[in-house]
Amino acid sequence: MSSHTHHDAPTQYVEANGIRFAYRRFGKKAGVPVVFNQHYTGTMDYWDPAVTDGLAKDREVILFNNAGVSSSSGVTPSSFQEMGANAIAFIRALGLQQVDVLGISIGGFVAQEIALQGGDLVRKIILVGTGHRGQDMTASRSNAIFSGTYDPPEHLWLDVHFKPTESSRKAGLAFLERKWRRTDRDPEVSEQTIAAQGEAIGKWVTPEADSLAYLKSIKQPTLVVQGSDDAIIPTIHSLTLQHEMPDAQLIVYPDSGHGSIYQYPGLFVMHATTFLDA
Repeated sequence: MSSHTHHDAPTQYVEANGIRFAYRRFGKKAGVPVVFNQHYTGTMDYWDPAVTDGLAKDREVILFNNAGVSSSSGVTPSSFQEMGANAIAFIRALGLQQVDVLGISIGGFVAQEIALQGGDLVRKIILVGTGHRGQDMTASRSNAIFSGTYDPPEHLWLDVHFKPTESSRKAGLAFLERKWRRTDRDPEVSEQTIAAQGEAIGKWVTPEADSLAYLKSIKQPTLVVQGSDDAIIPTIHSLTLQHEMPDAQLIVYPDSGHGSIYQYPGLFVMHATTFLDA
């Protein structure tokens, strides 16, 4: 068992594809490690320690910044296919033969691409608050949320991840306290990363003929996790993922939104552990 936790795991670096990837590894060094893929404009410090440390009790957890993001070098590409290819290069550079992948929001798009391109490299997948190619975003409230002003600024993430109910808001404030506790923090993402991720989102959600067909090619067992009212990626898209993927199951948590796993970290860790251990 690693002596490190989310809050004190040192930042390490590995090179692949001409990129110096920043990452942190901690947890029990047994079985298949789980690689975390982050949401829009997020860094390694944006994960919830209650989730990462909870999963790290039984397996190794690997957090990383993809190309051009925060403390990783290079340029952030403008497609999730390229982001997935870079993530695979990172995983292989660590000498890993097989991993589980977890992705939240656009990290879920990247996780799907890792599974599609990586084949046997990926054993199981966890998709949180995410969706599929060509998804209808007319019901999303993301534009209003991300264009708003917040005091303090970090309260943006309350509107992103949580519902405006008393119980959800209380859980959100507890999440922010956990998330901001680490002192040795990553730098925030650059304007280049923000623009590239935004462009990639535009490409991903553009309707195309047979937009869902690719999901049939993701054969790995998949756990889809969602909140009952996701303001960023509408909850209905998680039902579509579960319906169209060959081996997917779905959990929807009550009174929760985009960051459902941050509202119910203990419950999620239990569900994810059961899924990964099966």
